[in-house]
Amino acid sequence: MDFLNYTEGVFATNTSGNDSLETTKLPTSKVLLTVTLSIVAILTTFFNCLVITAIAVTRKLHHPANYLICSLAVTDLLVAVLVMPFSIMYIQMETWIMGKVVCTIWLSVDITCCTCSILHLAAIAIDRYRAITDAVEYSRKRTGARAGAMVAVVWLLSILVSLPPLLWRHFSEEGDLEDQCIIIHHHLAFTLYSTFGAFYIPLLLILILYYKIYKAAQTLYMRREASRASRHSCMTNGSMIPSSFTAGDGDIDGGPRSPDPISPPEKSFSEPSTEEPPREKVRASVKAFKRKTRRPESRSESRRSQLYQGPRISGSRERKAASTLGLIIGAFVICWLPFFVKEVIVNTCGSCSTSVEMADFLTWLGYLNSLINPLIYTIFNEDFKKAFQRLVRCSNYL
Repeated sequence: MDFLNYTEGVFATNTSGNDSLETTKLPTSKVLLTVTLSIVAILTTFFNCLVITAIAVTRKLHHPANYLICSLAVTDLLVAVLVMPFSIMYIQMETWIMGKVVCTIWLSVDITCCTCSILHLAAIAIDRYRAITDAVEYSRKRTGARAGAMVAVVWLLSILVSLPPLLWRHFSEEGDLEDQCIIIHHHLAFTLYSTFGAFYIPLLLILILYYKIYKAAQTLYMRREASRASRHSCMTNGSMIPSSFTAGDGDIDGGPRSPDPISPPEKSFSEPSTEEPPREKVRASVKAFKRKTRRPESRSESRRSQLYQGPRISGSRERKAASTLGLIIGAFVICWLPFFVKEVIVNTCGSCSTSVEMADFLTWLGYLNSLINPLIYTIFNEDFKKAFQRLVRCSNYL
């Protein structure tokens, strides 16, 4: 994502005659770098294609929430196919050799798709927040048309954020540079507009929403376990009427959860077969009688064990939810925060600058988020796991 490269540029060319010396000194490192970046691009293409195909051919995944995941995968796929290869070539050649038109197209796709990928993460956070805090009402509004409208809004905002840098480059002198494909400007207002619109505002929104999602899920689990505990307590004291659930105690996907059904009485196997001898009939009936007399005690013990296991189960769920949210937020912050912090520092401090290698590293660290997204947003979903397994096995029964 190169819309804020204000020093010599993320992929600026080296000066003087040191090019030949560096070329002779570092051919192996350049080859390794090119191979590594190419592997990243190939893996990003593969995993995003896998997500798109799984959603397209698996009926169980045809859900409005997964439409946002699919749109995110399409955006990250565009980054892998249309942005990463040109960036690899630019790093390898150390000069832009494909002309102004291709440069303009590449910068447009780069800025728009990277911004759109970040805004998709914010849209998914909004969708999940609504689904857990207003499950019953939002389940009615959570339609394919609404998901499509959210995708359209995300793309529109991405264009609005990325268009000003492209217009600036077109009307400035840097557009006349033949051997560079960068955007250079030194206006503080423009820097803040681009960085806050593309990253800092979505980051703040994601942090707030996922914190509220975690707190809402924690409250939901506590209510559910308290309701289960009171129901088991009523049963232990002789009452068979389960305590009612509150209207808000639904699953994360929406809808109230019905109380656990009481297990039916075990079938007595004292009923003899026609071929059994009379002595075996008596033994079977005696064993059945003993089991019946022991059954109330065993049932009460099982209920007590379930009662004690309730908080333990709730704690494991909370830890799993916290780890999932931590991965989502952590991957996003680690990939994109260094790049945007560098952009703000470099463009607000006149004497500050970064090396070309560091700028390349931070840019590709942001690109790496397009590889991580399809893994994080699908690996914790059992339906996605099964769909991936069937796709890898080339199964036709999806």
